[in-house]
Amino acid sequence: MTTGRPVLTISGLNVDYGTGPGAVHALRDIDLTLHRGEVLGLAGESGSGKSTLAYAVTRLLSPPGVITGGDVLYQPPQDGAAPVDLLALTPQELRAFRWQELSIVFQGAMNSLNPVHTVHSQLTDVLRAHRPGMKSPERTARAEELLTLVGISRDRLGAFPHQLSGGMRQRVMIAMALALEPEIVIMDEPTTALDVVMQRQILRKLVALREELGFSVVFITHDISLLIEFSDRIAIMYGGRIVEEAGAAEIYRDPRHPYSDGLLHSFPALHGPRRELTGIPGSPPHLTAMPTGCAFHPRCGKAFDPCAEHVPVLAAPDGADGADGADERTVACWLHHAAPAPAPSVADSAPELAGDASAARSG
Repeated sequence: MTTGRPVLTISGLNVDYGTGPGAVHALRDIDLTLHRGEVLGLAGESGSGKSTLAYAVTRLLSPPGVITGGDVLYQPPQDGAAPVDLLALTPQELRAFRWQELSIVFQGAMNSLNPVHTVHSQLTDVLRAHRPGMKSPERTARAEELLTLVGISRDRLGAFPHQLSGGMRQRVMIAMALALEPEIVIMDEPTTALDVVMQRQILRKLVALREELGFSVVFITHDISLLIEFSDRIAIMYGGRIVEEAGAAEIYRDPRHPYSDGLLHSFPALHGPRRELTGIPGSPPHLTAMPTGCAFHPRCGKAFDPCAEHVPVLAAPDGADGADGADERTVACWLHHAAPAPAPSVADSAPELAGDASAARSG
């Protein structure tokens, strides 16, 4: 169970692309809490809204993306400090906040380095912008320290990006994200272009750094097997909503949402007996033509009547007793909540209407 205090609280966050009747609803009613020192995994297929959530939290949404509702609150580590509303920060305040308190490693981070500048230039540029009082030798010493921190020899400080392997460039980006010792690091699919061996090496290094420095991580990926291995908690996204959230061990042992179960059965087990890979039929919904009710019901083998009519609420499963972390589990599925009663049909309501009409005439 998570014991750290909340460091980032997201409440009712909504994001649209475009405005007016033609707006695309990319995120709907997102509620998430990141605790100090934990790794929170965010999983889902492409188009589920994971990167949009990262860019909304960091205020990096490109037009026509717009935040239409909700709150994003950062809690500073100092005791008694007032929370900071990230959505209310001015551009100047936001510039000071980014990298200092919250940093991000972008999707496709290997290609985020400027190819015509050395690693030294790019690492010290962060320090020059946010630590104007640091002298040049101090910035160089800090850049060498950062490279050592991520397992790269300091003699590569003068190298250009093309002179580094993919894994080394990825670690340089992580070093850059840690340059100012932020409280939160958001990693948006940072290992997608790497082989599985290098993925594990980088993630093990990240976990070791988290334990050493104490920062919190939001790790975004479509590979739920990575999250189970390295995350404390996992939130599953589908169609712009969170459909399940629980501890990584609980998600692995007992996924409650059929979509979570489908993701888990889409990769082979590394240990134990062989199991058949079932996958998930169909394709994710297009955000411009979302299904009614639960967005997953057209692909769900367990769907029943309420699923096509009512959007399920994200809440603790009915009958949860709070044991073994169940008090932290939430799921948005009518299999685990009391389903709304079906709307009465015309035939069922006809006698009542006839009686009302008769009474009206007699009155």
